Amino acid sequence: MSKKKLVVLTGAGISAESGLRTFRDGDGLWEGYQIEEVATPRAWQRNPQLVLDFYNYRRRDVAAAQPNAAHYGLAELENDFDVTIITQNIDDLHERAGSSNILHLHGEIFKIRSERDEELIYGIKGDIKLGDVAEDGAQLRPYIVWFEEAVPMIEIALQIVHEADVFAVVGTSLVVYPAAGLVTVADDKIPKFIVDKKIPYTSSVYNVTAIEKPATEGVKELRELLLQLK
Repeated sequence: MSKKKLVVLTGAGISAESGLRTFRDGDGLWEGYQIEEVATPRAWQRNPQLVLDFYNYRRRDVAAAQPNAAHYGLAELENDFDVTIITQNIDDLHERAGSSNILHLHGEIFKIRSERDEELIYGIKGDIKLGDVAEDGAQLRPYIVWFEEAVPMIEIALQIVHEADVFAVVGTSLVVYPAAGLVTVADDKIPKFIVDKKIPYTSSVYNVTAIEKPATEGVKELRELLLQLK
Protein backbone atom coordinates (compact mmCIF):
# COMPACT_ATOMS: atom_id res chain seq x y z
CA MET A 1 0.00 0.00 0.00
CA SER A 2 1.41 3.41 -0.92
CA LYS A 3 2.09 5.90 1.81
CA LYS A 4 -0.07 8.99 2.21
CA LYS A 5 1.50 12.25 1.05
CA LEU A 6 2.28 14.42 4.06
CA VAL A 7 3.35 17.99 3.34
CA VAL A 8 4.82 20.04 6.19
CA LEU A 9 5.39 23.79 6.01
CA THR A 10 8.02 24.86 8.56
CA GLY A 11 9.14 28.27 9.71
CA ALA A 12 11.48 29.98 12.11
CA GLY A 13 9.76 28.54 15.18
CA ILE A 14 11.17 25.07 14.53
CA SER A 15 14.75 26.35 14.42
CA ALA A 16 14.34 28.80 17.31
CA GLU A 17 14.70 25.90 19.74
CA SER A 18 18.09 25.18 18.15
CA GLY A 19 19.15 28.71 19.10
CA LEU A 20 18.51 30.41 15.74
CA ARG A 21 16.59 33.60 16.35
CA THR A 22 14.02 35.13 14.05
CA PHE A 23 13.36 38.82 13.49
CA ARG A 24 9.78 38.13 14.61
CA ASP A 25 10.93 37.47 18.18
CA GLY A 26 9.03 40.52 19.38
CA ASP A 27 11.40 43.43 18.87
CA GLY A 28 11.17 43.51 15.06
CA LEU A 29 14.91 43.00 14.81
CA TRP A 30 16.99 40.13 13.48
CA GLU A 31 20.11 39.85 15.63
CA GLY A 32 19.91 43.60 16.20
CA TYR A 33 19.36 44.57 12.56
CA GLN A 34 16.30 46.02 10.89
CA ILE A 35 15.27 43.82 7.96
CA GLU A 36 15.52 46.84 5.65
CA GLU A 37 19.24 47.11 6.48
CA VAL A 38 20.22 43.56 5.56
CA ALA A 39 17.51 41.63 3.72
CA THR A 40 16.32 43.67 0.73
CA PRO A 41 17.80 44.36 -2.71
CA ARG A 42 18.05 48.02 -1.74
CA ALA A 43 20.15 47.12 1.28
CA TRP A 44 22.48 45.17 -1.01
CA GLN A 45 22.82 48.12 -3.38
CA ARG A 46 23.35 50.56 -0.54
CA ASN A 47 25.79 48.61 1.63
CA PRO A 48 26.85 45.20 0.28
CA GLN A 49 29.56 44.84 2.91
CA LEU A 50 27.03 45.08 5.74
CA VAL A 51 24.80 42.50 4.03
CA LEU A 52 27.72 40.12 3.50
CA ASP A 53 28.84 40.54 7.11
CA PHE A 54 25.32 39.79 8.32
CA TYR A 55 24.96 36.59 6.30
CA ASN A 56 28.51 35.47 7.03
CA TYR A 57 27.59 35.71 10.71
CA ARG A 58 24.32 33.83 10.08
CA ARG A 59 26.28 31.08 8.30
CA ARG A 60 28.52 30.61 11.33
CA ASP A 61 25.44 30.55 13.60
CA VAL A 62 23.79 27.82 11.53
CA ALA A 63 26.99 25.76 11.31
CA ALA A 64 27.20 25.79 15.12
CA ALA A 65 23.50 24.93 15.67
CA GLN A 66 22.19 21.39 15.95
CA PRO A 67 18.84 19.91 14.86
CA ASN A 68 16.36 19.53 17.69
CA ALA A 69 13.67 16.96 18.54
CA ALA A 70 11.18 18.62 16.16
CA HIS A 71 13.53 18.26 13.17
CA TYR A 72 14.22 14.62 14.07
CA GLY A 73 10.53 13.93 14.67
CA LEU A 74 9.60 15.13 11.19
CA ALA A 75 12.41 13.08 9.65
CA GLU A 76 11.15 9.93 11.39
CA LEU A 77 7.70 10.40 9.84
CA GLU A 78 9.24 9.23 6.55
CA ASN A 79 8.91 5.72 7.96
CA ASP A 80 5.12 6.02 7.69
CA PHE A 81 4.39 8.79 5.18
CA ASP A 82 5.63 10.15 1.87
CA VAL A 83 6.91 13.38 3.43
CA THR A 84 7.81 16.64 1.71
CA ILE A 85 9.01 19.52 3.85
CA ILE A 86 8.51 23.01 2.48
CA THR A 87 10.58 25.30 4.66
CA GLN A 88 10.83 29.06 4.95
CA ASN A 89 14.12 28.54 6.80
CA ILE A 90 17.51 29.07 5.20
CA ASP A 91 19.30 26.68 7.58
CA ASP A 92 20.12 23.03 6.87
CA LEU A 93 18.78 21.53 10.10
CA HIS A 94 16.10 19.45 8.34
CA GLU A 95 18.80 17.93 6.14
CA ARG A 96 21.03 17.17 9.09
CA ALA A 97 18.14 15.58 10.99
CA GLY A 98 17.65 13.14 8.11
CA SER A 99 14.70 14.50 6.11
CA SER A 100 15.21 13.57 2.47
CA ASN A 101 12.72 15.70 0.53
CA ILE A 102 13.04 19.41 1.33
CA LEU A 103 12.07 22.50 -0.65
CA HIS A 104 13.65 25.75 0.56
CA LEU A 105 11.32 28.62 -0.34
CA HIS A 106 13.59 31.44 0.75
CA GLY A 107 17.03 30.14 -0.21
CA GLU A 108 19.85 28.42 1.63
CA ILE A 109 22.57 29.91 3.80
CA PHE A 110 25.19 27.43 2.55
CA LYS A 111 24.74 28.49 -1.08
CA ILE A 112 25.75 31.62 -2.98
CA ARG A 113 24.87 32.99 -6.40
CA SER A 114 25.88 35.56 -8.97
CA GLU A 115 24.16 38.88 -8.33
CA ARG A 116 23.51 39.05 -12.09
CA ASP A 117 22.48 35.47 -12.95
CA GLU A 118 20.34 33.71 -10.34
CA GLU A 119 21.03 30.35 -12.03
CA LEU A 120 24.75 30.51 -11.20
CA ILE A 121 24.69 28.88 -7.77
CA TYR A 122 27.56 27.48 -5.69
CA GLY A 123 28.02 25.88 -2.30
CA ILE A 124 29.84 27.73 0.47
CA LYS A 125 30.89 26.99 4.04
CA GLY A 126 33.06 30.03 4.80
CA ASP A 127 32.58 33.76 4.25
CA ILE A 128 31.66 35.71 1.11
CA LYS A 129 33.88 38.74 0.52
CA LEU A 130 33.50 41.80 -1.67
CA GLY A 131 35.45 40.97 -4.82
CA ASP A 132 34.46 37.30 -4.81
CA VAL A 133 32.92 36.77 -8.24
CA ALA A 134 30.93 34.14 -10.12
CA GLU A 135 31.87 32.70 -13.52
CA ASP A 136 30.10 35.61 -15.20
CA GLY A 137 32.32 38.12 -13.39
CA ALA A 138 29.52 39.41 -11.16
CA GLN A 139 29.81 39.77 -7.39
CA LEU A 140 28.67 36.75 -5.42
CA ARG A 141 25.76 37.30 -3.03
CA PRO A 142 23.87 35.08 -0.60
CA TYR A 143 21.50 32.58 -2.20
CA ILE A 144 18.63 34.09 -0.25
CA VAL A 145 15.25 35.36 -1.39
CA TRP A 146 15.15 38.80 0.15
CA PHE A 147 12.07 40.81 0.99
CA GLU A 148 10.75 42.54 -2.16
CA GLU A 149 12.14 39.75 -4.38
CA ALA A 150 10.09 37.09 -6.17
CA VAL A 151 9.93 33.60 -4.63
CA PRO A 152 10.90 31.29 -7.53
CA MET A 153 10.04 28.05 -5.69
CA ILE A 154 6.47 29.05 -4.83
CA GLU A 155 4.96 27.46 -7.97
CA ILE A 156 6.56 24.12 -7.13
CA ALA A 157 5.37 24.47 -3.54
CA LEU A 158 1.80 25.15 -4.67
CA GLN A 159 1.78 21.97 -6.75
CA ILE A 160 3.14 19.92 -3.84
CA VAL A 161 0.45 21.24 -1.49
CA HIS A 162 -2.29 20.58 -4.07
CA GLU A 163 -1.29 16.89 -4.04
CA ALA A 164 -1.15 16.51 -0.25
CA ASP A 165 -3.23 13.92 1.61
CA VAL A 166 -2.32 15.55 4.93
CA PHE A 167 -0.93 19.05 5.54
CA ALA A 168 0.86 20.37 8.62
CA VAL A 169 2.35 23.72 9.61
CA VAL A 170 5.11 23.83 12.22
CA GLY A 171 6.60 26.97 13.74
CA THR A 172 5.48 29.68 11.36
CA SER A 173 3.47 32.81 12.10
CA LEU A 174 1.81 32.63 8.65
CA VAL A 175 2.41 36.31 7.98
CA VAL A 176 5.15 36.19 5.33
CA TYR A 177 3.60 35.84 1.88
CA PRO A 178 3.44 34.05 -0.47
CA ALA A 179 4.47 31.19 1.86
CA ALA A 180 1.64 31.91 4.29
CA GLY A 181 -0.89 31.42 1.51
CA LEU A 182 0.05 27.75 1.12
CA VAL A 183 -2.20 26.78 4.02
CA THR A 184 -5.25 27.99 2.07
CA VAL A 185 -4.24 25.98 -1.01
CA ALA A 186 -4.53 22.55 0.63
CA ASP A 187 -7.78 20.74 -0.17
CA ASP A 188 -10.57 21.64 2.27
CA LYS A 189 -11.30 17.97 2.89
CA ILE A 190 -7.84 16.82 3.99
CA PRO A 191 -6.73 16.88 7.65
CA LYS A 192 -4.55 19.82 8.62
CA PHE A 193 -2.47 20.49 11.71
CA ILE A 194 -0.91 23.68 13.01
CA VAL A 195 1.87 23.49 15.61
CA ASP A 196 2.99 26.76 17.15
CA LYS A 197 3.46 28.25 20.59
CA LYS A 198 0.92 30.87 19.49
CA ILE A 199 -1.58 29.57 16.92
CA PRO A 200 -1.93 32.05 14.01
CA TYR A 201 -5.35 33.22 12.83
CA THR A 202 -6.68 31.00 10.01
CA SER A 203 -10.38 31.67 9.58
CA SER A 204 -10.63 30.34 6.01
CA VAL A 205 -8.93 26.99 6.66
CA TYR A 206 -11.03 23.88 7.36
CA ASN A 207 -10.35 20.59 9.18
CA VAL A 208 -7.62 22.11 11.33
CA THR A 209 -6.26 20.61 14.54
CA ALA A 210 -4.34 23.21 16.56
CA ILE A 211 -1.44 22.14 18.77
CA GLU A 212 -0.43 25.21 20.77
CA LYS A 213 3.01 24.16 21.92
CA PRO A 214 6.64 24.89 21.02
CA ALA A 215 7.84 22.85 18.05
CA THR A 216 9.75 20.20 20.01
CA GLU A 217 6.72 19.34 22.17
CA GLY A 218 4.19 19.94 19.41
CA VAL A 219 5.81 17.69 16.81
CA LYS A 220 5.77 14.83 19.31
CA GLU A 221 2.00 15.27 19.68
CA LEU A 222 1.64 15.77 15.93
CA ARG A 223 3.37 12.45 15.24
CA GLU A 224 1.01 10.61 17.59
CA LEU A 225 -2.03 12.10 15.83
CA LEU A 226 -0.63 11.47 12.35
CA LEU A 227 0.08 7.82 13.04
CA GLN A 228 -3.66 7.37 13.63
CA LEU A 229 -4.23 8.49 10.01
CA LYS A 230 -1.83 6.06 8.31
